[in-house]
Formats: sequence, structure tokens, C-alpha cells
Amino acid sequence: MNLLLLGSGGREHALAWKLSESPLLNRLYIAPGNAGTAAVGTNVPIGATDFDALKTFSLDHGIDMIVVGPEAPLVEGVYDFFHGDEETRHIRVIGPSKEGAMLEGSKDFAKNFMVRHQIPTARFLTVSSETIEEGYAFIDSLPSPYVLKADGLAAGKGVLIVDDADNAKRQLGEMLDGQFGEASRRVVIEEFLSGVECSVFVLTDGKSYKILPVAKDYKRIGEGDSGLNTGGMGAVSPVPFADADFMEKVRTRIVEPTVNGLREEGIPYKGFIFLGLIKVGEDPKVIEYNARMGDPETQAVIPLVQSDLLDLMVGVATETLGERSLVIDSRHAVAVVMASGGYPGSYETGKPIDGLGEVSESLVFHAGTKEVDGGVVTSGGRVLAVTSLGATMGEALEASYRNIEKIRFEKRYFRRDIGKDIKEAYGTY
Repeated sequence: MNLLLLGSGGREHALAWKLSESPLLNRLYIAPGNAGTAAVGTNVPIGATDFDALKTFSLDHGIDMIVVGPEAPLVEGVYDFFHGDEETRHIRVIGPSKEGAMLEGSKDFAKNFMVRHQIPTARFLTVSSETIEEGYAFIDSLPSPYVLKADGLAAGKGVLIVDDADNAKRQLGEMLDGQFGEASRRVVIEEFLSGVECSVFVLTDGKSYKILPVAKDYKRIGEGDSGLNTGGMGAVSPVPFADADFMEKVRTRIVEPTVNGLREEGIPYKGFIFLGLIKVGEDPKVIEYNARMGDPETQAVIPLVQSDLLDLMVGVATETLGERSLVIDSRHAVAVVMASGGYPGSYETGKPIDGLGEVSESLVFHAGTKEVDGGVVTSGGRVLAVTSLGATMGEALEASYRNIEKIRFEKRYFRRDIGKDIKEAYGTY
């Protein structure tokens, strides 16, 4: 098969690395890719949302399947574009339809979908500038703190947690006034849920599904989960609090109602569903949906998948996923992100990266990198993720941190406490 993978981050490098191992694969192209994906496939200088250029490339290169990594092309309708064109209808797209991607593209759509299908989530109210007074009243009805979410995509920055009711009302007004552009022209106000969070990934063909390993990521820039939110500074998989009883509740209360609900509503969905969950007491509730794999969780989850990922995706495309087996490695995986100094604020790029060839017993997934004059330089905020597997989480962490010390670039930054909370709560794991 000739495969085209869309995206340029660490998630895409992990997917490309795994897909490149498949005996079903003929040629792998990545648009636009990074310095890491260039080692396992052929990078193509086309943006992931340039549908016309992607169509031309796909027809010229005999592409059989498109795997969509990031959310933007999904929300903009890449599935519908290729499925609705007679020239490209034969090309399978792994990713939901534009309507299915609304689970991520609109918080209001997702919350109302959950209500329709009795999927457990926090109480909420969606407001606009015209209904802001209703929003004020809803804030007054909730205990502190208050959660405000931009309805649309806001590059991971559109969620505010505010302690004071008056401040929450002020922030609500600023959001509706365009704080996050069009994304916050509507705002979802939610009750705050207290518990421990985890990420569950589901692969579905619209009828059947497979649940991938559960992960926990670390979003804050600072150690001890302090400072600004980032795209993610590390992830571990599996997690001890997502035990068999909890996961059975996830399966019956969340996964099955989600997959069945999409089918009942006639929404085409062939791809990944990301469930951002919180364990409240012993019960799971949905914080958010994403219409794709998470980053950096993918860099911890995908190395644990022992099955042929491309074969599973063929099952998705042909609605035969239920006939295929998903085999998971019994070891633990951790991914620790190396970032540019200053991220998630302003940072410099173009810094040469040394020591990549010295890494052993770990995988290095590239995110913000590019090749320049035969070398690799930084080109983004999150630069690399060093992923290791071990019999325990501690062993995996030790390997990742040992190898991070071999990789050098100016002003590099990484958190040294990934997994520390789990080790403190559960001891050896």
C-alpha cells in the first residue's frame, strides 16, 4: 500500500515509525513531516490542510490510504473532501468526517452529544454575548472553581479555571469579546470536577472498536504541575488507577455509547477517538473528546502496540476491525519531552541538535525539528520526545532521563518529575 500521513509533530513521527514496520506498506509519505519522519518515509512539502495539493499528490503517487494526525484537517473536512470527490473516493481516509470531528471542534456539540447518549460528564451551559446574563447566573449556581472553555479550537489554550465568581464573570466577558478569536464567540461554562485524569484512546471503524493502552500526560511547563499549560511535557502508559474495574466502566458507560451514538446519528467515524477522562471517586467522566490521537501520549502508547498498525487501519477502512486482534506489550512506556527554552512563551529556533546518534535503548520522536545542511536543528517549542520501555515505569523513566543527557541543544528544557506523582502514590510501578 502507498500511504500518506498528514502532520508534522511527535505524534506523526510515532505513527510513521510504527506504520513503516508493516509488511503491507509499499511507500510512506508524510506531509509535511519533520527531520524524524524523513528517516522512516518521504517528507512532502504540503500543508496538512492544503486539500487541493494533497489531492494532486495522492493521484500522482497512487496513494491508497491517508492517515490524519492533527485535528485541523479533520475539523476542516479532509474526510469529506476525499470521500466526496469521484477522483479520490477510492482513497481510504483514517479519520472522522467533518461532523464527527465536531466532537473536538465544538465543545458545545460534544457536550450535547454526551447528554443525548447519557455519557457521564460535568454539568454545563453554553453562552454567547446575547445570553451572557444566563452565564452569570449559572456561575452563581456553581461552587468554586469555575471552568470556562472556548467552544472552538484554540490551540490548547482556550480553557480557563477561575477561583473567584466575579473574576469568572469578567473572564467570560473577555472570552466572548474575542480573547481567543472566533473560537470563543461561544463559551461553555462547566462545573469543576475533582479527581485524577487519564487519556483513553479508541480506534473504531464505526461499528466495532479497539481500546489502546491508557496514558497520563503532564501538561504544565513546570515541575510539580506548575506554570503555564503546554501541549504536553511527557506521558506515561499504562497508569495504575485505570484498573480493570475502572476500564470496564469506561467501556460500557463511555466507549460503547460514543461509538453507538455516532452510528445511530449517521455520523461517519473511522479513526481514533481520544477520551480525556477524570476519575471521580471510582467513576469515569468525560472532560473532553478529541478526534485524533493525543500528543505526547501517542509517543508512549504506540510503542506498546505489538500488532501491525497498518493492518488495524485496513480493518477500520473496510469495517472489519472486529475481526483483527490488538496485542499490547506488557511493559511500561514513558515519553519525556525536550522543549526549547522559553516555551510555551517566546523561544528561539534554529538551534543545532547534537547527540542523537548516541542514544541507545530509547526511541527519539521528533516534533519541532528540521534538517539543515545535513544536520538537525530545532524548529518548534516542543522539540523531541525520548521514549523508553521497561518492566516498571521506574525503569523506563531511568532510561529516558539517561538518554536525554546525551542530547544537546542550546537552552533545552525538560521536566525531571514525569511520573513522580504516580511513584509517590503507588510506590514501585
